[in-house]
Amino acid sequence: MKKLLPGMLMLLVSSTCFCKTFLVHTETEFKTAAKQVKPGDAITIANGTYAPWYVNIVTSGTDKQPITINAESAGKVIFTGDVAQTMFTITGNYTQLTGITFTGCNLLKANGKNGMILDLKNTNHSRITNCLFEKNSTKAQFMAMVMVSGTGQYNQVDHCNFTGNIDNQDLQVRISKDAVPLYTLINDNVFKDKPKVSWKIFNGGECVQVGQDPVMLGTLVANTTVRNNRFIRCDGEGEVISNKSSSNSYINNYFENCQGELVMRGGHDCLVDSNQFKGGLGGIRANGTGHIITNNNISDVKTGIRLMYGMAKGKNKIGFYIAAANCVIKNNNISNVNTGILVGDNKNEDWTGKFDTTKYPSRVMQDVAPANNDFKDNVFTNAQKTIVFL
Repeated sequence: MKKLLPGMLMLLVSSTCFCKTFLVHTETEFKTAAKQVKPGDAITIANGTYAPWYVNIVTSGTDKQPITINAESAGKVIFTGDVAQTMFTITGNYTQLTGITFTGCNLLKANGKNGMILDLKNTNHSRITNCLFEKNSTKAQFMAMVMVSGTGQYNQVDHCNFTGNIDNQDLQVRISKDAVPLYTLINDNVFKDKPKVSWKIFNGGECVQVGQDPVMLGTLVANTTVRNNRFIRCDGEGEVISNKSSSNSYINNYFENCQGELVMRGGHDCLVDSNQFKGGLGGIRANGTGHIITNNNISDVKTGIRLMYGMAKGKNKIGFYIAAANCVIKNNNISNVNTGILVGDNKNEDWTGKFDTTKYPSRVMQDVAPANNDFKDNVFTNAQKTIVFL
């Protein structure tokens, strides 16, 4: 054993000593380094304040030796200014970006391109972690700041801080008919102090959006997990989290004084479990089929849980809204509310002229009632009304 030990140590040293760190100061230096990095290497951006760079990272690391893009000192590498396209596009695999600050970035839309800060595009096992996104804004509606897109799998956005961002969608999982990112994990982030959007239509200010077209693409399965995040004073629009796809999970998130809800706008078979809501507009709103809404704690809002009328019901029907059906609402604790659970909100809403019926071949009357939902063991404290059926 003693004879083997030196050889083992030499093997260990030899397996780690070839990893390189490339210190870069400019976009050109970054692009040069990105062509040279190998698994285990790091590109370190020197401390300083920079105008936007536009770089595509295609080189892949491995499970045990990811490629790292990091700040020389966390919080001291700052990007700011007008953004005309995507700043950092990660298309290689096993790549992580960490410790970068993005503040005062103005995301523009021109010449067929959208300004964006980060896009995990067609990548697998890549990660954005410990980054700060502060007081960034978009100049057109429905633009995302950070995106997971394409056909990648097992990507992660974690331990980031999204503060005071304006008129944008902070984080979007982009789903199209041709490409669905699978198994995205969004965890342990903080979203706070997001003001109401300035757009005439009070829309496009979600903190997290998973899917964009609930009418035609809501049945697509993404298997995204959003867990252990904090949402504080997020007032961008009525949907703090907007689910528009199927089989996603929203677990153990905390909402405080948000003028919006956790919303199953579309999609089916999602899990909404062990989230906490304290103050603000409301708790959980659901359209769609087969959702499981369990173990949530909701207090000091007007209505705890809302199950909505639709234009149709079931997974195989097209409706601008799908009625909440076959959902399980169990073991939720709801306190200090006007109404604990409201079954049948938006009854008989007329959507004539409010959406494109050519694009979305849906009836316009929201007159299909919620059906076959299962209510078990919910606890109500200081609720003026517990369960109301409309």
